[in-house]
Amino acid sequence: MKSSMKRKTMSLTNSAMLGGAAAGVLMALPAMAGSDNINVNTNKVEHVILISVDGMHQSDLAWYAQNFPKSTLASLMAQGVNYSNASTPYPSDSFPGMVAQFTGGNPATTGIYYDDTWNHAVFPVGTTNCTGPIPGGETAYTEVDDINLGALDAGQGIVQVGAPDPWVNILHLYSDPKKLISPLHLPVDPATCSPIYPNQYLHVNTLFEVVHQHGLRTAWSDKHPAYQALSGPSGKGVDEYFTPEINSSANPAAPTDPSQPDWTTNNLFTQKYDNYKVQAVVNWINGHHHDGSGNPGTPAVFGMNFQTVSTGEKLPTSPTNTDPSGNATGGYLADGATPGVVLTNALTFVDNSLGQMVAALGSKGLLSTTAIIISAKHGQSPMNLAALNRIDDGMIISDLNAAWNKSHQGGNPSAKPLVAFGVDDDNMLLWFNDRSSTATEYAKQFLTHYDKSAASVDGKKVYSAGLIQIYTGVAAAQFIGVEQSDPRVPDVIGIAQYGVVYTAHQAKIAEHGGDHLEDRNVPILMVWPGATPGLNVTAPVETTQIAPTILQLLGLSPNELQAVKTEGTQPLF
Repeated sequence: MKSSMKRKTMSLTNSAMLGGAAAGVLMALPAMAGSDNINVNTNKVEHVILISVDGMHQSDLAWYAQNFPKSTLASLMAQGVNYSNASTPYPSDSFPGMVAQFTGGNPATTGIYYDDTWNHAVFPVGTTNCTGPIPGGETAYTEVDDINLGALDAGQGIVQVGAPDPWVNILHLYSDPKKLISPLHLPVDPATCSPIYPNQYLHVNTLFEVVHQHGLRTAWSDKHPAYQALSGPSGKGVDEYFTPEINSSANPAAPTDPSQPDWTTNNLFTQKYDNYKVQAVVNWINGHHHDGSGNPGTPAVFGMNFQTVSTGEKLPTSPTNTDPSGNATGGYLADGATPGVVLTNALTFVDNSLGQMVAALGSKGLLSTTAIIISAKHGQSPMNLAALNRIDDGMIISDLNAAWNKSHQGGNPSAKPLVAFGVDDDNMLLWFNDRSSTATEYAKQFLTHYDKSAASVDGKKVYSAGLIQIYTGVAAAQFIGVEQSDPRVPDVIGIAQYGVVYTAHQAKIAEHGGDHLEDRNVPILMVWPGATPGLNVTAPVETTQIAPTILQLLGLSPNELQAVKTEGTQPLF
């Protein structure tokens, strides 16, 4: 069910899940001022570090803290506030999930539905003559925007082909990811006939823009140069980025070859990739640029995104530190709740990395003036592998196009297919060339009655195209909260049955994007001066509330965010 945009009240309970969890790992962390009420006059901070652990469920955080009571995560939980009923926006994709945390807005307000979508109001990639009717086009703000998709440096040219460690210079990546994006790979604005950069695609301003406008320094590290979007419409929000491309070659023998396995295909690869970003964050904490040079000072707002947990959930098997064979099982154990070997190893990597950051904050004397926030862009589903049913969405779309052509286009092989574009992870989003009610209602009936077991990679039965709920046309727009005339809104929004992952192969056992609790119930763990130690907030909150909370912590007005004003997004305390 789509969540409410406004949250004004919270219920509070004392956290029982930690028991006697020790805070000794973070002995340098200052004692927090106690209070029986979270709505206290919070001490203003000078720095906020936000960490997004992609794929991490609230249940993962609780399990890890309970089973590793001397961990950094357990110590942070014991000294901060745990919002244990937090939800990401829907769709629960990385792009809208991250944008939500930095704008305070849901997709209806930000205009960001997914990282790879269709827009009926743009010209396609490569257009140089913007005359005539606007045909619409794919708007992909992913790895495909890179100058060189195959390289970790996205095309800067600092990857050393033939060197023992070809990525030794990666920390010298450009601090402006716009330099790593090819304008030839971007959709085109019909008004200017110019490429639309990721930041220009946002409808609203970002937290980084507000902070920057107040003369404070900002920095961020993420998985694609396309996260340049977080600089907001002005393009000036983030002073310094570090965006090595995760979907690039991880093969040292061919480090710029896009056909090679990328950093997500092996959890140890992902840890190595994430560790570059950890180094950048530690350098920022120490007051340097991301490569360790200079002394511009510790940013006011900064942080990074971890991918390690996400691949630990997705990969069927992977090598680990203790089992290099590659046969260690990914995902969760048979109970659908306990992390398996690969995922536990990934969580430990994240925990150790957080420990490095906290230690660096302590060494710089910044712990008493810094807020730490840990959350996630999205969760992942299914956690119960017995429920997994991988379905070939390409077959479904082909069958839908063929049926529509036969019944409404006279079997004309030259006619435009009904489906212009689709994104199907563990949900289904389709954009149509024909947006009429005739077309959308036809599609709804077709998908509702699509029972073809041949579409299942796992040989399981397929009912209703793997969907439990189908919204089309006006209903799809209403589900998001926009008018059907919105050129960005999907014409079909399909909520997947639990366990369904749309893929044509067996290389993954979980995905995100959907509306299940496992896709959307992520952590929000906060430690800041004035927090009530060990407090567990059980009332529903949303990751959109992180943005106004950060501004409040810095002593700035949350209402400087356009999405906050539009949606009435409340700070978390």
